[in-house]
Amino acid sequence: MKVHKGSCHCGAVKLELREDPLDVSECNCSICRRIAGLWYYCHPEAATITGEGVAYIHGDRMLTTWHCGTCGCTTHWTAIDPAYDKMGLNLRMFDPELWRDLPRKFVDGASF
Repeated sequence: MKVHKGSCHCGAVKLELREDPLDVSECNCSICRRIAGLWYYCHPEAATITGEGVAYIHGDRMLTTWHCGTCGCTTHWTAIDPAYDKMGLNLRMFDPELWRDLPRKFVDGASF
């Protein structure tokens, strides 16, 4: 298994993914449509995030969206409820070869 490495634009926040993504999701909720996130949902143990991110809790207060405090790139989200065993990595922080040809799922977050 390859470890995939990504980062925000300035490199202050680094991401590692220890599994191969099989698909990606695009969401049309109020925040995702603005940041154009391309999400891969994984168990938190499959990813490592290093560097100082800035937290933003929005909407129904279920997720914390993280971005770099220097360059502003949205890197990932984490669940506020510790029982939820998923997180989302913004695959746009990784080399396009990782995500370019993956199947895309549409998530209608605007209807939640």
